[in-house]
Amino acid sequence: MLCSRQLLLSVYIVTFLMGVPANILALFTFCHKVRRRAAPIDILLLNLTISDLIFLACLPFKMKEASDGMVWLLPYALCPFTGFLFYVTIYNSTLLLTAVSVERYLGVAFPLRYSMCRRPRYAVLASILFWVVTSVNLSIVYIMPYTQWSNGADSDNSNGSTASKSAGPPPTCYQNFTQDELNIVLPVRLDLFLVLFCVPFFICCFCYVNFILILTRLPNIGRRRRLRAIGLALGTLIVFAVCFGPYNASHVVGFARQESEEWRNVALLSSTLNAGLDPIIFYFSSAAVRSMLNHCFRGIMAKLHILRCGGAPHQRPSKTDKYREAPLP
Repeated sequence: MLCSRQLLLSVYIVTFLMGVPANILALFTFCHKVRRRAAPIDILLLNLTISDLIFLACLPFKMKEASDGMVWLLPYALCPFTGFLFYVTIYNSTLLLTAVSVERYLGVAFPLRYSMCRRPRYAVLASILFWVVTSVNLSIVYIMPYTQWSNGADSDNSNGSTASKSAGPPPTCYQNFTQDELNIVLPVRLDLFLVLFCVPFFICCFCYVNFILILTRLPNIGRRRRLRAIGLALGTLIVFAVCFGPYNASHVVGFARQESEEWRNVALLSSTLNAGLDPIIFYFSSAAVRSMLNHCFRGIMAKLHILRCGGAPHQRPSKTDKYREAPLP
Protein backbone atom coordinates (compact mmCIF):
# COMPACT_ATOMS: atom_id res chain seq x y z
CA MET A 1 0.00 0.00 0.00
CA LEU A 2 2.87 2.36 0.85
CA CYS A 3 4.60 1.59 -2.46
CA SER A 4 1.36 2.19 -4.37
CA ARG A 5 0.81 5.49 -2.56
CA GLN A 6 4.33 6.69 -3.34
CA LEU A 7 3.95 5.64 -6.98
CA LEU A 8 0.67 7.54 -7.31
CA LEU A 9 2.11 10.65 -5.72
CA SER A 10 5.27 10.54 -7.84
CA VAL A 11 3.42 10.19 -11.14
CA TYR A 12 0.93 12.91 -10.19
CA ILE A 13 3.74 15.35 -9.36
CA VAL A 14 5.78 14.58 -12.49
CA THR A 15 2.71 14.90 -14.74
CA PHE A 16 1.71 18.17 -13.09
CA LEU A 17 5.19 19.71 -13.45
CA MET A 18 5.50 18.57 -17.08
CA GLY A 19 1.96 19.20 -18.20
CA VAL A 20 1.13 22.63 -16.77
CA PRO A 21 3.77 24.76 -18.55
CA ALA A 22 3.52 22.81 -21.80
CA ASN A 23 -0.28 23.04 -21.94
CA ILE A 24 -0.31 26.73 -20.95
CA LEU A 25 2.08 27.43 -23.83
CA ALA A 26 -0.16 25.41 -26.17
CA LEU A 27 -3.25 27.26 -24.87
CA PHE A 28 -1.83 30.69 -25.70
CA THR A 29 -0.67 29.44 -29.10
CA PHE A 30 -4.03 27.97 -30.10
CA CYS A 31 -5.98 30.96 -28.77
CA HIS A 32 -3.81 33.26 -30.88
CA LYS A 33 -4.19 30.98 -33.90
CA VAL A 34 -7.98 30.70 -33.53
CA ARG A 35 -8.37 34.48 -33.22
CA ARG A 36 -6.36 35.04 -36.40
CA ARG A 37 -7.70 32.26 -38.62
CA ALA A 38 -9.48 29.30 -37.08
CA ALA A 39 -9.05 25.85 -38.61
CA PRO A 40 -11.02 22.80 -37.43
CA ILE A 41 -7.93 21.01 -36.12
CA ASP A 42 -6.92 24.12 -34.14
CA ILE A 43 -10.30 24.20 -32.43
CA LEU A 44 -10.08 20.50 -31.59
CA LEU A 45 -6.56 20.86 -30.22
CA LEU A 46 -7.62 23.95 -28.25
CA ASN A 47 -10.38 21.94 -26.58
CA LEU A 48 -7.92 19.13 -25.91
CA THR A 49 -5.59 21.64 -24.24
CA ILE A 50 -8.42 23.03 -22.10
CA SER A 51 -9.40 19.48 -21.15
CA ASP A 52 -5.82 18.70 -20.12
CA LEU A 53 -5.56 21.88 -18.05
CA ILE A 54 -8.78 21.07 -16.18
CA PHE A 55 -7.41 17.59 -15.57
CA LEU A 56 -4.14 19.04 -14.26
CA ALA A 57 -6.08 21.42 -12.00
CA CYS A 58 -7.62 18.35 -10.33
CA LEU A 59 -4.25 16.68 -9.72
CA PRO A 60 -3.40 18.61 -6.50
CA PHE A 61 -6.53 17.11 -4.91
CA LYS A 62 -5.45 13.66 -6.07
CA MET A 63 -1.98 14.32 -4.65
CA LYS A 64 -3.51 15.17 -1.28
CA GLU A 65 -5.65 12.02 -1.39
CA ALA A 66 -2.64 9.85 -2.25
CA SER A 67 -0.48 11.43 0.48
CA ASP A 68 -3.25 10.70 3.03
CA GLY A 69 -3.33 7.02 2.12
CA MET A 70 -6.36 7.28 -0.21
CA VAL A 71 -8.45 8.72 2.63
CA TRP A 72 -10.46 11.85 1.75
CA LEU A 73 -9.71 14.50 4.39
CA LEU A 74 -10.72 17.53 2.33
CA PRO A 75 -14.27 18.97 2.37
CA TYR A 76 -16.45 16.20 1.01
CA ALA A 77 -18.15 18.47 -1.56
CA LEU A 78 -14.82 18.56 -3.41
CA CYS A 79 -14.84 14.77 -3.78
CA PRO A 80 -17.66 14.43 -6.35
CA PHE A 81 -16.78 17.72 -8.05
CA THR A 82 -13.07 17.03 -8.63
CA GLY A 83 -13.72 13.35 -9.38
CA PHE A 84 -16.31 14.27 -12.00
CA LEU A 85 -13.97 16.74 -13.74
CA PHE A 86 -11.06 14.31 -13.44
CA TYR A 87 -12.79 11.46 -15.27
CA VAL A 88 -14.73 13.63 -17.74
CA THR A 89 -11.51 15.14 -19.05
CA ILE A 90 -9.91 11.70 -19.43
CA TYR A 91 -12.69 10.44 -21.68
CA ASN A 92 -13.07 13.78 -23.41
CA SER A 93 -9.44 13.42 -24.49
CA THR A 94 -10.22 10.09 -26.19
CA LEU A 95 -13.03 11.68 -28.21
CA LEU A 96 -10.97 14.73 -29.18
CA LEU A 97 -7.99 12.61 -30.25
CA THR A 98 -10.39 10.55 -32.36
CA ALA A 99 -11.81 13.70 -33.95
CA VAL A 100 -8.27 14.84 -34.84
CA SER A 101 -7.64 11.48 -36.52
CA VAL A 102 -10.88 11.78 -38.52
CA GLU A 103 -10.00 15.33 -39.58
CA ARG A 104 -6.57 14.26 -40.77
CA TYR A 105 -7.91 11.21 -42.63
CA LEU A 106 -10.59 13.18 -44.46
CA GLY A 107 -8.06 15.85 -45.44
CA VAL A 108 -5.84 13.22 -47.10
CA ALA A 109 -8.44 10.77 -48.45
CA PHE A 110 -10.89 13.35 -49.83
CA PRO A 111 -8.93 16.60 -50.12
CA LEU A 112 -11.15 18.43 -52.61
CA ARG A 113 -14.50 17.31 -51.27
CA TYR A 114 -13.45 17.88 -47.65
CA SER A 115 -12.03 21.35 -48.35
CA MET A 116 -15.46 22.45 -49.62
CA CYS A 117 -17.24 21.54 -46.38
CA ARG A 118 -14.37 22.15 -43.96
CA ARG A 119 -15.84 24.69 -41.53
CA PRO A 120 -14.60 25.65 -38.02
CA ARG A 121 -18.16 25.66 -36.70
CA TYR A 122 -18.39 21.90 -37.24
CA ALA A 123 -15.38 21.44 -34.96
CA VAL A 124 -17.03 23.72 -32.39
CA LEU A 125 -20.25 21.69 -32.51
CA ALA A 126 -18.29 18.43 -32.26
CA SER A 127 -16.36 19.72 -29.23
CA ILE A 128 -19.58 20.77 -27.48
CA LEU A 129 -21.10 17.37 -28.25
CA PHE A 130 -18.06 15.60 -26.77
CA TRP A 131 -18.29 17.58 -23.53
CA VAL A 132 -22.01 16.79 -23.25
CA VAL A 133 -21.59 13.07 -23.99
CA THR A 134 -18.76 12.60 -21.50
CA SER A 135 -20.54 14.64 -18.83
CA VAL A 136 -23.72 12.57 -19.15
CA ASN A 137 -21.87 9.24 -19.13
CA LEU A 138 -19.68 10.24 -16.18
CA SER A 139 -22.49 11.76 -14.12
CA ILE A 140 -22.39 8.66 -11.91
CA VAL A 141 -19.00 9.82 -10.59
CA TYR A 142 -20.74 12.92 -9.22
CA ILE A 143 -23.86 11.14 -7.96
CA MET A 144 -22.34 8.03 -6.36
CA PRO A 145 -20.36 9.76 -3.54
CA TYR A 146 -23.54 11.41 -2.29
CA THR A 147 -25.35 8.07 -2.62
CA GLN A 148 -22.65 6.44 -0.48
CA TRP A 149 -23.05 9.18 2.12
CA SER A 150 -26.84 8.74 2.11
CA ASN A 151 -26.55 4.95 2.36
CA GLY A 152 -24.20 5.35 5.31
CA ALA A 153 -26.69 7.58 7.11
CA ASP A 154 -29.54 5.15 6.36
CA SER A 155 -27.43 2.31 7.71
CA ASP A 156 -26.83 4.20 10.95
CA ASN A 157 -30.55 4.94 11.20
CA SER A 158 -31.50 1.28 10.69
CA ASN A 159 -29.05 0.29 13.41
CA GLY A 160 -30.74 2.65 15.84
CA SER A 161 -27.93 5.19 15.97
CA THR A 162 -28.91 8.48 17.62
CA ALA A 163 -26.38 10.36 15.52
CA SER A 164 -27.89 9.40 12.16
CA LYS A 165 -28.90 12.95 11.35
CA SER A 166 -25.33 14.12 11.75
CA ALA A 167 -23.69 11.09 10.15
CA GLY A 168 -20.36 12.04 8.60
CA PRO A 169 -19.37 11.49 4.98
CA PRO A 170 -17.56 8.33 3.87
CA PRO A 171 -13.84 8.26 4.68
CA THR A 172 -12.91 7.60 1.03
CA CYS A 173 -13.87 9.19 -2.28
CA TYR A 174 -15.57 7.00 -4.91
CA GLN A 175 -14.17 3.79 -3.42
CA ASN A 176 -15.23 0.91 -1.14
CA PHE A 177 -18.59 0.17 -2.78
CA THR A 178 -21.27 -2.07 -1.36
CA GLN A 179 -22.67 -4.88 -3.49
CA ASP A 180 -25.79 -2.84 -4.31
CA GLU A 181 -23.60 0.07 -5.40
CA LEU A 182 -21.43 -2.25 -7.50
CA ASN A 183 -24.55 -3.48 -9.29
CA ILE A 184 -24.94 0.10 -10.56
CA VAL A 185 -21.29 1.11 -11.02
CA LEU A 186 -19.95 -1.96 -12.85
CA PRO A 187 -22.41 -1.88 -15.81
CA VAL A 188 -21.76 1.83 -16.22
CA ARG A 189 -18.02 1.17 -16.32
CA LEU A 190 -18.53 -1.48 -18.97
CA ASP A 191 -20.55 1.04 -20.97
CA LEU A 192 -17.66 3.51 -20.67
CA PHE A 193 -15.28 0.87 -21.98
CA LEU A 194 -17.44 0.10 -25.02
CA VAL A 195 -18.73 3.57 -25.92
CA LEU A 196 -15.95 5.94 -24.87
CA PHE A 197 -12.90 3.72 -25.43
CA CYS A 198 -13.51 0.89 -27.91
CA VAL A 199 -15.50 2.87 -30.47
CA PRO A 200 -13.09 5.87 -30.50
CA PHE A 201 -10.06 3.56 -30.56
CA PHE A 202 -11.33 1.56 -33.55
CA ILE A 203 -12.19 4.77 -35.41
CA CYS A 204 -8.75 6.15 -34.59
CA CYS A 205 -7.07 2.96 -35.84
CA PHE A 206 -9.07 2.95 -39.08
CA CYS A 207 -8.33 6.62 -39.81
CA TYR A 208 -4.61 6.53 -39.03
CA VAL A 209 -3.91 3.20 -40.76
CA ASN A 210 -5.56 4.47 -43.95
CA PHE A 211 -3.87 7.85 -43.43
CA ILE A 212 -0.47 6.14 -43.43
CA LEU A 213 -1.31 3.97 -46.46
CA ILE A 214 -2.42 6.99 -48.46
CA LEU A 215 0.68 9.00 -47.52
CA THR A 216 2.99 6.21 -48.62
CA ARG A 217 1.41 6.29 -52.09
CA LEU A 218 1.53 10.07 -52.59
CA PRO A 219 4.57 11.07 -54.68
CA ASN A 220 4.34 14.86 -54.23
CA ILE A 221 5.03 14.95 -50.47
CA GLY A 222 8.55 15.45 -49.17
CA ARG A 223 10.20 12.60 -47.32
CA ARG A 224 10.63 14.61 -44.11
CA ARG A 225 7.01 15.73 -44.09
CA ARG A 226 5.79 12.21 -44.83
CA LEU A 227 7.85 10.67 -42.02
CA ARG A 228 6.68 13.32 -39.56
CA ALA A 229 3.02 12.69 -40.42
CA ILE A 230 3.45 8.92 -40.17
CA GLY A 231 5.29 9.30 -36.87
CA LEU A 232 2.45 11.47 -35.55
CA ALA A 233 -0.14 8.86 -36.55
CA LEU A 234 1.75 5.96 -34.99
CA GLY A 235 2.59 8.00 -31.89
CA THR A 236 -1.05 8.98 -31.37
CA LEU A 237 -2.18 5.35 -31.66
CA ILE A 238 0.47 4.25 -29.15
CA VAL A 239 -0.48 7.03 -26.73
CA PHE A 240 -4.14 6.10 -27.12
CA ALA A 241 -3.54 2.42 -26.41
CA VAL A 242 -0.94 2.81 -23.64
CA CYS A 243 -2.55 5.73 -21.80
CA PHE A 244 -6.21 4.70 -21.94
CA GLY A 245 -6.01 0.91 -22.43
CA PRO A 246 -5.01 -0.32 -18.93
CA TYR A 247 -7.59 1.73 -17.03
CA ASN A 248 -10.41 0.75 -19.37
CA ALA A 249 -9.31 -2.89 -19.18
CA SER A 250 -9.97 -2.70 -15.43
CA HIS A 251 -13.64 -1.97 -16.26
CA VAL A 252 -13.94 -5.28 -18.11
CA VAL A 253 -12.09 -7.28 -15.46
CA GLY A 254 -14.15 -5.70 -12.70
CA PHE A 255 -17.42 -6.45 -14.50
CA ALA A 256 -16.37 -10.07 -15.13
CA ARG A 257 -15.38 -10.58 -11.48
CA GLN A 258 -18.19 -8.40 -10.11
CA GLU A 259 -15.86 -6.34 -7.95
CA SER A 260 -13.93 -3.09 -8.06
CA GLU A 261 -10.33 -4.04 -8.74
CA GLU A 262 -7.74 -2.77 -6.26
CA TRP A 263 -5.22 -2.10 -9.04
CA ARG A 264 -7.49 0.42 -10.75
CA ASN A 265 -5.64 3.37 -9.19
CA VAL A 266 -2.33 2.10 -10.56
CA ALA A 267 -3.88 1.50 -14.00
CA LEU A 268 -5.19 5.06 -13.88
CA LEU A 269 -1.61 6.36 -13.82
CA SER A 270 -1.19 5.65 -17.52
CA SER A 271 -4.20 7.88 -18.24
CA THR A 272 -2.69 10.54 -15.99
CA LEU A 273 0.48 10.61 -18.09
CA ASN A 274 -1.59 11.50 -21.15
CA ALA A 275 -1.80 15.13 -19.98
CA GLY A 276 1.98 15.33 -20.21
CA LEU A 277 2.17 13.52 -23.56
CA ASP A 278 -0.51 15.51 -25.40
CA PRO A 279 1.81 18.54 -25.89
CA ILE A 280 4.08 16.26 -27.94
CA ILE A 281 1.10 15.57 -30.22
CA PHE A 282 0.44 19.32 -30.35
CA TYR A 283 4.04 19.92 -31.41
CA PHE A 284 3.83 17.58 -34.40
CA SER A 285 0.22 18.48 -35.26
CA SER A 286 0.50 22.26 -35.36
CA ALA A 287 3.07 24.43 -37.10
CA ALA A 288 2.03 27.29 -34.80
CA VAL A 289 3.01 25.29 -31.70
CA ARG A 290 6.34 24.35 -33.28
CA SER A 291 7.00 27.99 -34.16
CA MET A 292 6.08 29.22 -30.67
CA LEU A 293 8.18 26.55 -28.97
CA ASN A 294 11.18 27.27 -31.21
CA HIS A 295 10.80 31.00 -30.50
CA CYS A 296 10.72 30.37 -26.74
CA PHE A 297 13.72 28.05 -27.00
CA ARG A 298 15.73 30.63 -28.93
CA GLY A 299 14.81 33.31 -26.39
CA ILE A 300 15.90 31.11 -23.48
CA MET A 301 19.18 30.22 -25.18
CA ALA A 302 19.88 33.89 -25.91
CA LYS A 303 19.33 34.81 -22.25
CA LEU A 304 21.55 31.96 -21.11
CA HIS A 305 24.25 33.17 -23.49
CA ILE A 306 24.02 36.68 -22.05
CA LEU A 307 24.30 35.34 -18.50
CA ARG A 308 27.23 33.14 -19.44
CA CYS A 309 29.06 36.06 -21.04
CA GLY A 310 28.48 38.18 -17.93
CA GLY A 311 26.53 41.02 -19.46
CA ALA A 312 24.68 42.37 -22.44
CA PRO A 313 25.98 41.35 -25.85
CA HIS A 314 28.37 43.78 -27.50
CA GLN A 315 26.66 45.90 -30.11
CA ARG A 316 28.48 47.46 -33.02
CA PRO A 317 28.17 51.25 -33.16
CA SER A 318 25.95 52.54 -35.91
CA LYS A 319 27.16 54.86 -38.65
CA THR A 320 25.38 57.77 -36.95
CA ASP A 321 27.30 57.09 -33.74
CA LYS A 322 30.57 56.98 -35.65
CA TYR A 323 29.95 60.36 -37.23
CA ARG A 324 28.81 61.75 -33.87
CA GLU A 325 31.99 60.56 -32.15
CA ALA A 326 34.38 61.68 -34.92
CA PRO A 327 36.54 64.70 -33.89
CA LEU A 328 36.00 68.01 -35.65
CA PRO A 329 38.79 69.12 -38.04
